[in-house]
Amino acid sequence: MRACLFLLCLLSVMPAAAAELSARDHERVRAAVARGEMVPLAEVLADAQRRHPGQVLEVELEGDEYEVEILGDDGVIRELEYDVRTGALLEVEVEDD
Repeated sequence: MRACLFLLCLLSVMPAAAAELSARDHERVRAAVARGEMVPLAEVLADAQRRHPGQVLEVELEGDEYEVEILGDDGVIRELEYDVRTGALLEVEVEDD
């Protein structure tokens, strides 16, 4: 399930990755959203972009959390962590590389 969700995340962020996804992967993710086990990624991405406008660099599913990495319009990279079930923002980390 985790791998399927990660693939859906990639699809949402990088349409070119769509060719690599199987129909089965799409169906598993859709079913999880339909069962209410997770919020749609589109909702999470919209919230992340509203809070920190910029370019989405990466989206991952880690356990029960979506992780959205954004290069902000201010040049700062932030990682926003969201609860996969509720869509609540849990934490914002600023990368200081």
